[in-house]
Amino acid sequence: MILGRTSGDSNAMGENRRISKDEYFMNIAREVARRSTCTRRQIGAIIVSEVGEIKSTGYNGNPRGMPHCSETECIRDSLGIPSGTMMETCTAVHAEQNALIQAGTNARNGTMYVTIVPCPICARMIINAQIRRVVYLGDYSDKRGLELLKQVGIEIAQLDLDEG
Repeated sequence: MILGRTSGDSNAMGENRRISKDEYFMNIAREVARRSTCTRRQIGAIIVSEVGEIKSTGYNGNPRGMPHCSETECIRDSLGIPSGTMMETCTAVHAEQNALIQAGTNARNGTMYVTIVPCPICARMIINAQIRRVVYLGDYSDKRGLELLKQVGIEIAQLDLDEG
């Protein structure tokens, strides 16, 4: 399911419409992504409770205390590893993982907003955290994470934030 803007985005008087909750929370996830220290891709994630309270945020980057790739170099780049492969080589923690770690049990029954399709490792963590819904923005070459989420009945939606 793709959610997002429709042709009726303003009212008859030409005023801006109120954005949906999905757009609101995804915009926050995109802002969170700006904190990422990854030199390849900036990813952001937030977890929102059933009643719309933000429980945690996360962005991708090296664990606390380790130098960031933006300060040294990306090991995947230096080894010529293509995107979406050999993820175990990377020392970074994914945005979804950081959001789940910070949320703890507060993630249960919540919605995760993430700026890209979750990888299979993150999908397994999302499943065990009992997230009930995942809304993502960008596609990723590896769709196995989405398949895992669908397999266990987690609601999935792709948001289309048309900037125009």
